[in-house]
Amino acid sequence: MNKQELVDAVAGRTGDTEAATGEAIDAVRAAIMRALTDGGAVQLVGFGSFSTGQRAARTGRNPSTGAEIQIAAARTVKFTAGKAFKDAVNTP
Repeated sequence: MNKQELVDAVAGRTGDTEAATGEAIDAVRAAIMRALTDGGAVQLVGFGSFSTGQRAARTGRNPSTGAEIQIAAARTVKFTAGKAFKDAVNTP
């Protein structure tokens, strides 16, 4: 499902216009990104939680040449699915 399909599905379910639904989805996405950028976490009960983590600097290899390269430390984004979400996905 791409963004337009998501907008269509949510608009069809709520009865809102596609434009209003698209703006709401963009606002939710921006709020989640802002919270994570500021170092916080977002928990949506029944769906899951978004958080950040740290990946340490490490030495890697260029697959084509085999040369060692240094990979910088980075912040990562984690998503952990909630119980209701996991149960819904695993129900036949």
